Amino acid sequence: MNILVLGGTWFLGRTVAQTALDRGWSVTVFNRGRSGTAPEGTQEILGDRTVHTDLLRLGQQGPWDAVIDTSASELAPRDVLAGAEALQPVAGKYVYISTVNAYRGWPEEPLTESSELLDAPADADVNFGRLPANWDGPDWYYGRQKAGAERAAITTFGAPRVSILRPGVILGPGEYVGRLPWWLRRTSKGGMILAPGEPDKSIQPVDVRDVAAFALDQALSPNGGEFNVTAPLGRETMGGFLTACLNVTGSGGRLVWAPDDLLIDQGVQQWTELPLWRTHAGVWNVDSTRAQAAGLQCRPLVETVAATWEWMQSGGVPVEHPRWAEHGISPEKEEEILAKLGS
Repeated sequence: MNILVLGGTWFLGRTVAQTALDRGWSVTVFNRGRSGTAPEGTQEILGDRTVHTDLLRLGQQGPWDAVIDTSASELAPRDVLAGAEALQPVAGKYVYISTVNAYRGWPEEPLTESSELLDAPADADVNFGRLPANWDGPDWYYGRQKAGAERAAITTFGAPRVSILRPGVILGPGEYVGRLPWWLRRTSKGGMILAPGEPDKSIQPVDVRDVAAFALDQALSPNGGEFNVTAPLGRETMGGFLTACLNVTGSGGRLVWAPDDLLIDQGVQQWTELPLWRTHAGVWNVDSTRAQAAGLQCRPLVETVAATWEWMQSGGVPVEHPRWAEHGISPEKEEEILAKLGS
């Protein structure tokens, strides 16, 4: 296979490129060259996806068997559309990495690929769907942008030539958001560790290496399709995850479980102050059986935890990103809540 990776220098994009190289594929990466480095062995083309002349220049470097789009998380649908139009004549397949946020019901409702998507046209600009300052309803802006980008890919290439992947939370070596690294750093310090909710609460993070492998499998597939990409329902739990963090760091810490209601009463910010904790009914209720039937294999979460800790201990440093600073509860606030639990 001869593929083009849009991105290719950090986390998922870099893992896709490296995994393709490991398979013996020919890999071209297209990015701005501002953060991260592409794996050795790739052909790198520098350019900006929002610049028309850069897209035209990129298209002249084809053809490719497939394009894997890993760098559109902050692009408007119209920018994805412009890139797809430039690449459609010189690429066979388009694999677009989207998100479960594209569903209208996330995170409130259980999801399948038949769930309703948010509304956004394929040519929407970055302002489409922005919410007013006093808005207190669901935050659909990001999801609308991604749903529009999905439509941009399908409109241009046609559904049979497009695979849409909708992951939830992606963890693993190179993670730049900081969810798993925060938990690993916190558990490594030991002591009484505030643990959110119930230990048997199901969670569905997916390993970055498994997402990459599935994306490449879809690049090979002669068919298109839409796939939720999460760990199987009910296999992993918050208790198992945090215990794995304790074990892999060799910590002598002890988990102290706090009920959801107490954490909410204490003003703990869901999803960020205690990463992966969220009480909404659908956040960890995403059906990925279609992807599993198509070849998605999700390694146990304990293996993701171990590989991430090994990466951190070996000097691994993520690409700088503002979301990193959003994660983690302050020691003072944690101690205050632990005191209320009698710990």
